[in-house]
Amino acid sequence: MSKILFVMTGADHWTLADGTLHPTGFWAEEAVAPYEAFKAAGHEIVVATPGGVVPTVDKGSLAAEVNGGQENADRIAGVLDAADELRNPIRLEDVDLDDYAAVFYPGGHGPMEDLAVNPESGRLLTSALESGKPLGVVCHAPAALLAATGADGANAFAGYRVAAFTNAEETQAGFADKAKWLLQDRLTEAGVQVQAGEPWAPNVVVDRNLVTGQNPASSAPLAAELLKALG
Repeated sequence: MSKILFVMTGADHWTLADGTLHPTGFWAEEAVAPYEAFKAAGHEIVVATPGGVVPTVDKGSLAAEVNGGQENADRIAGVLDAADELRNPIRLEDVDLDDYAAVFYPGGHGPMEDLAVNPESGRLLTSALESGKPLGVVCHAPAALLAATGADGANAFAGYRVAAFTNAEETQAGFADKAKWLLQDRLTEAGVQVQAGEPWAPNVVVDRNLVTGQNPASSAPLAAELLKALG
């Protein structure tokens, strides 16, 4: 049994271009699908957030229409309610990467608010990348890669191929014209090679030890890739 670190947003809102605070947090499926896969495989999960705050679930991610019906929405909510790890996070600032076999970042719009500019998270991502340990990042969580810059200002993930929430998906979600910036654009500007798949369809990209997923539907296949990498 190995320990897997879940680095999660501590934000409960996303500041839009006009200053409006859009209520958000992490996206339920993106935490639950990997959580269930890792637990079923016998692994231990530790959640870390900036400052050790209890992560907030985006209420929109618990709706029936984004979970294939009310029955599955209720099941996902039940998993979150029962997950003690989510109620007892450690401080991101106190993480020792040596304690973990793999690192995983679930998305939601929350990471656009805090992890995108969090230097502790940026250092952890850089260290995880250099360590060769499996590193999984899904949907909006690749925003955290933007904080992984070296002393020379270059991004640690420049040149890597990734999947991330696309401009097309943000447009269809109704936020592209409200956001301060778009994830696909910012990653591209940082030298990260975004491999965009069809909107909302599973798309997982593996580049060395980095495993990334485009959207909520990519969470379960991403978890399967991480488990494969863990052997």
